[in-house]
Amino acid sequence: MDTPKSSKLEIIIPAFRGHSQNLMMVLDGISEEHALKRIEGRTNHIVWMVGNFLDMRYAMGTVLGLKEEFEFKDFFFQGKALDESLKYPTLQELKESFHKISPLVYKRLLETTDEELDKDFPMGMNIEFFPENVLNFIGMCIGREDYLSGQIGLMRRILNYEGMKYDFDENMKY
Repeated sequence: MDTPKSSKLEIIIPAFRGHSQNLMMVLDGISEEHALKRIEGRTNHIVWMVGNFLDMRYAMGTVLGLKEEFEFKDFFFQGKALDESLKYPTLQELKESFHKISPLVYKRLLETTDEELDKDFPMGMNIEFFPENVLNFIGMCIGREDYLSGQIGLMRRILNYEGMKYDFDENMKY
């Protein structure tokens, strides 16, 4: 396992890599048609969920100083609500974006110092027990990724796909 400069990220690093693996595994075999399907008009579709996952990756990158911009930001920025009138990017396009941003964010996570993590990062939450800093923002993003992977897993089953297989790709280093 890679060792981060900051011991504060010792839990985040394996979670980040695990989420990368989980996303690829949970999407395995999902068709483009099914990726846009909503259940009874009440759920977000898988494309929206993946786009929101990517919005988290790009947000982490931004807060860590990366300049990459999410090419599909207008669809997903800050959990923007699903809009059925829009033509969303394909699942394949989102996977390509995932493989572009994830190694860059991973590298920055490994390089980030305690000082960078301790910097104020106002989120407007105003919760006494939750310091609004870079570290806690990254933690929130990781939590959101976990939630979205679970939602996609549930959608897999609702759409009659097999449950996710845990076939980890040892060559994916992010």
